[in-house]
Amino acid sequence: MRQPYVPALAALLMAGCATHETLTSVDTRAENVGHQRLDPANGTGTAQVASYQLKAAEGYRMPQLNAGPDPVLGDRDPRSELAPTTVCLQLVIDAQGRVERSLPVQDRDECAAGNAPENAPLLQSAQDAVAVWQYVPAAVCHFAEGKIPANRGDCKDATRIEPVPVSLLYAFTFEIVKGKATVHSGTREK
Repeated sequence: MRQPYVPALAALLMAGCATHETLTSVDTRAENVGHQRLDPANGTGTAQVASYQLKAAEGYRMPQLNAGPDPVLGDRDPRSELAPTTVCLQLVIDAQGRVERSLPVQDRDECAAGNAPENAPLLQSAQDAVAVWQYVPAAVCHFAEGKIPANRGDCKDATRIEPVPVSLLYAFTFEIVKGKATVHSGTREK
């Protein structure tokens, strides 16, 4: 079951990859979370990371996963046994809450299994699943001066809500026991 614990705004503030017992939840409303915006580059659908500092009358709403199937390994992987193996994906979520693209994460120790050729079916299964995930998009909440709520991550009383693209890291831990595959996914603080 997916649990989007720590999605962060933009590529450089992504959650980590481990999803075993070390998975922890984090207060995503914390004021000390750094923010960066992904600005569209020439309308091509790709985005660039740009620094962004929330103003005093702004808040940030984390993206919320609405719908998304878990990865299904099926018969893609012929192995009948596989110890828990974690692969990671970086998802770029557009301002409409759709997964624009997913990329394997290869530069983190927790995600190293994704570099092994024999684990290509695991990565492909995860990428196929996330391709159809839908989010309530992340947003910058603009509040009237002097009317800032205690929870600036709740846009309910905002005068304007600006959906923004984000990048998230997800970890998928696959395991095959006696030919039966299971997968656990989630995000975690870096």
